[in-house]
This record gives sequence, structure tokens and C-alpha cells, in this order.
Amino acid sequence: TGYSTGAWLDWVLGTGSWPSERTVRPRASKYESSDQSRVPVGSNQYAGPSTQSCNQYSVPSLSVFCLGAAVLLPTIAQAQARSLLNGRDLTGWHVDIPADSTGKVGSPFSMKGGNLVINGEPQGHLITDERFRNYRLEAEYRFTGKPGNAGVLVHASTPRALYKQFPKSIEVQMEGGNAGDFWCIVEDISVPDMERRRGPRATWGVTEGKARRIQNLVDGAEKPVGEWNRMVIEVLARSVKVWVNGTLANFGTQATADRGQIAIQSEGAPVEFRTLRLTPISALTP
Repeated sequence: TGYSTGAWLDWVLGTGSWPSERTVRPRASKYESSDQSRVPVGSNQYAGPSTQSCNQYSVPSLSVFCLGAAVLLPTIAQAQARSLLNGRDLTGWHVDIPADSTGKVGSPFSMKGGNLVINGEPQGHLITDERFRNYRLEAEYRFTGKPGNAGVLVHASTPRALYKQFPKSIEVQMEGGNAGDFWCIVEDISVPDMERRRGPRATWGVTEGKARRIQNLVDGAEKPVGEWNRMVIEVLARSVKVWVNGTLANFGTQATADRGQIAIQSEGAPVEFRTLRLTPISALTP
């Protein structure tokens, strides 16, 4: 046909390359060529093969192709989903523990029984080697003891930017009783009814001592201790939308970043994750 398999797959999927930017060991993704001129995910510039090229096919041929595309589409779309956990080790991640200047304290992060297990101490972050944009992150987690503090950081970048510990980012809170709150960590985001949910405007800020917490939309969405919670975080351009166990918990826009690494906190409480699944998106779920 004159088109590569990757081009046809891109046309079927309606996307370009996987929406990540590897910060360690660059490598082309499954459907992405090494040609950096490729149009990024979500662009309307790449519409697949031209109409003129398609006209060379007979109606029966087009019917067969369209039928094949319809059959393949769900399978290929599902294949786009990617687990950030391999079930064995922490390949694809790196650990930042500010208190461990000697390297002898040990990491609170490990893989056990296929799950990511976090001791809570020492405190720090597990950070992806890659940077991501325009995605849905599905996280299944539970506290294994008394519910405490934990969180997922999106758009993470500069390490130890706040209190010499937290990377520059927007935190989606998982703390027991407050799941779905936003915490602004040298990045910012806006929500409706901001003063009620963040406090007086004069106190807002993104650094130490400022009003950085933006309360969630609903309390009581979390499950009892020991049961698995499901948090879904959608990140598209400068919007971040969060659900906790199927309930809309927060929706922010005008974020000061639109891409970055993903970080998981160790912040005092034992917690474990059995799912961290990333899927590229081009629109937010209504």
C-alpha cells in the first residue's frame, strides 16, 4: 500500500506516538518511529492516509479493510494501556529519599507478591524515569494499617523543591479521609469556588507557609481500612480530574504545567498498590 504498519495503526488509533518523554535511556515506542518530526498525540495534523490514496481501492476492498479496522480497534486501544508496575522490581522508577544522604538508610519501596509495598518510613518519593502528558492513571491502593498520609504526584519535575523534600508537582492526595484533595507543590491549579475550598485569596501560594491545599468535592468516598480503593486521575493539557471509587472528587484547570513525571509518596503510613495503569487520552471523561 505504500504505508508502514505503524502509519496504519496510527490511523486506526487516531493517535501519534505514546505521550511520554523518556528522561532516561531514550527509546522509540512500539508504534513510534525515531523521526522526531512526527505529530504529537492529540494533534489533528496527522489524519492518516490521504483520501486520494484510499480512492485506489475498490468498494469491496474498503469494506474488508473497514471491517478489519472495526474488529482490531478495541484490541489495539486496549493494548495502549500500560502498567507502570512489572510485578517483579522497580524497573522504570528511581527513589529519592532526602534523609538518606549516605545511601545506608534503605528504601521504603519494594515489590512483594506483585504489589508495590510502601513502608511509610523513611519518607520520600518513588519517581518514574519517564515524563508523561495526556493520560489516565488508574491506581488501586489500600492502607495496610491505620490510614495515614500518601499521595500521587503528577507533573513532577524539580526534585526537593519544597521543604527540601517534595518535587515540584501537583499532588493528588490519598490521605485517609481526604482522598482527592489537591496540594500545590511549586505548581498551581485552579478550581471553581476557590476561596471556599482554598481559603482567602491573600493566603494562596505554592511554597512553604502558603495555602497550598485545595479541598476535594466530596468526603466519605474511601473504603474501610484493608479494602482496595480505586482512584482515577485524568490529565489532559492543563486540566486534572480525579475520581475516588467512582465518585468525582476534584477537577482543576489552568495548571501551571502540562506534563512531567509521576511520583508515589512514602509519607508516614504503610500503603500498597496493586494497580498503576496508564492509558493515553485525547479527551476527559465527562
